[in-house]
Amino acid sequence: MGRTIRIAVFSLSLIVLGYVSFGYLLGQAKQDKPYQSLTVYGEVLDHIQEDYVDQPDLHLVTVGSLHGLLEALDPESSYLSPQEYVEWKKESTDRSKGGIGVALSRRGYIFVISSLPNSPALKANLREGDILEAIAGFTTQDMSIQQAQLLLDGPPGSSVKVSIIRGASPKPQDIELTRTVVPQPGLLTTSIGGDIAYLRVAAFDHGAARQIRSQLMQFEHHGAHKLILDLRGCSSGESSEAIDTAQLFLKSGTIATLRGQTISTETFTADPSKQVWSAPVTVLTSGSTAGPAEILAAAIAGNHRGDTVGQNTLGLASDQKLIPLDDGSALFLTVGIYYTPDDKAILNNGVAPTMRVPPPNSQLALLDSQDVAPDPTPGQLPSPDDPVVKKAVEILQTGATGAKTAESGAAQASGF
Repeated sequence: MGRTIRIAVFSLSLIVLGYVSFGYLLGQAKQDKPYQSLTVYGEVLDHIQEDYVDQPDLHLVTVGSLHGLLEALDPESSYLSPQEYVEWKKESTDRSKGGIGVALSRRGYIFVISSLPNSPALKANLREGDILEAIAGFTTQDMSIQQAQLLLDGPPGSSVKVSIIRGASPKPQDIELTRTVVPQPGLLTTSIGGDIAYLRVAAFDHGAARQIRSQLMQFEHHGAHKLILDLRGCSSGESSEAIDTAQLFLKSGTIATLRGQTISTETFTADPSKQVWSAPVTVLTSGSTAGPAEILAAAIAGNHRGDTVGQNTLGLASDQKLIPLDDGSALFLTVGIYYTPDDKAILNNGVAPTMRVPPPNSQLALLDSQDVAPDPTPGQLPSPDDPVVKKAVEILQTGATGAKTAESGAAQASGF
């Protein structure tokens, strides 16, 4: 065999070997779950296009599947179509826009977490657990939170109609709300039982930690020696404000840890020079405590700084990243989850109270198994008969507990 022939045969052998090896590796790759899922997705689309009763609009089918894909991850991740993304960018830069002043989450349909003080939502009696079955005539099934907010926002003085489902009644109730520029909620304070100060925070908007610091110093100046920090209904704001607020109560320890596969792990620790309030404190929580407020509640309970009293929080504390896509659409994707001082994820789990107060005949059963009780009206002081406040006062006056674990607190719930 001549040298030229031997080289040709050897080259051909390499090509065949490479082809076979590539085919083997490709076959192996297809066994991986992501490739299997894509294969199944492609098969489903093929069957829809070929076998469905009518010729389907594949664009609508694809958009619907993207909404479902993001919703399967967590309530905060979502997809915006190109048109929705354009509208979102426009609305997000409009400081004069109106709204109804409501915090939303998603579980199949859009539902209300809480209504802000002095808001159209509060005046219309929208409350925790209300399902917004439709907004402006559009069903909220598979609708993202951002889509819902776009429909609810608009020029001040304009109106929007929502259909709500409340409690066990399956029949939607139509409510028309007039949009307005909702003012940033302030702090609500009073004194209880002489030396117990009461502070209610409605949202952790920009500057909240600074306001809380000032108020704590005033409490101390006026002779308060104990504090009830009410975070029920607090479900919006900036995580950084909640972390800065935790600094006001902690001398040492971990406040929270932010972790995700594409971001650097960040651990927030207490700085003793920033502590303002060293006296006893109890924190009130409920199913409408969400986001930044959960970080603060977990920091105080996790460092045995004070008891959390009430019900389990909603479980939304996380960070999202806006990712524009090539076709003009965009993703809001959760890239970071906040973890408690004992390294438990808050997202989807919430923060369990160290002292659980069972809800009295809660009408909010639509929130799955959340044992939530109606919160006091936003912008108003709690009733003297509020069972959660009464338990907090008992703890502060008697010193009966010392920031027990959630398990031991739940075990005592039957004795309330």
